[in-house]
Amino acid sequence: MKSLSILAILSLLAITLSLTNASDPSPLQDFCVAVNTPANAVFVNGKFCKDPKLVTVEDFYFNLKEGTPSPKTGSIVTPVNVNQLPGLNTLGISIVRIDYAPNGQNPPHTHPRATEILYVADGTLLVGFVTSNPDNRFFTKVLNPGDVFVFPEGLIHFQANVGKSKALAFAGLSSQNPGAITIADAVFGSNPQINPSVLAAAFQLDPRIVMDLQVKFKKP
Repeated sequence: MKSLSILAILSLLAITLSLTNASDPSPLQDFCVAVNTPANAVFVNGKFCKDPKLVTVEDFYFNLKEGTPSPKTGSIVTPVNVNQLPGLNTLGISIVRIDYAPNGQNPPHTHPRATEILYVADGTLLVGFVTSNPDNRFFTKVLNPGDVFVFPEGLIHFQANVGKSKALAFAGLSSQNPGAITIADAVFGSNPQINPSVLAAAFQLDPRIVMDLQVKFKKP
């Protein structure tokens, strides 16, 4: 299992390199390790660069451990982007590990700055994405260990564990900081809240249902 996971990560990163597009600018140096403090640093692609002479091997290393799925969704996404791994700065790639409890899901969401390629390491996942207006075509498939699926940049997509045991997947993304917008959280959990009458009209719902959803998705 461990060797399979390592192979999955290496394969995803290799494939994601070929997916990198104009979302992130191409680097003009070997590396630009991100640093939070501007002392002796140059600002590149949203981050300050550490003095190359001070860079160590640890700047390119991260241990991607198993996460504990949340009770709300039954999944947990553990990201490794520029905020966790400074050596990713300007390289245009990142990776996430997704652990799913039985019946858990990674709810409908989008990545505004990246295409995603998903590799299933363990379990059975129902995945899908919806195209943009006006067609809103739905592409969906059941994936098993060893299967790979691509979610195009910016499109709403999801994964759901339809097996009888927990599941594990790794995903490569074509941005050092792809971002994520979870649809239900963004719409019903915005801060401040969107006027319920607006959402009621948009979703053709009773305003009372909208207000109930806003209570459920309200940020703590």
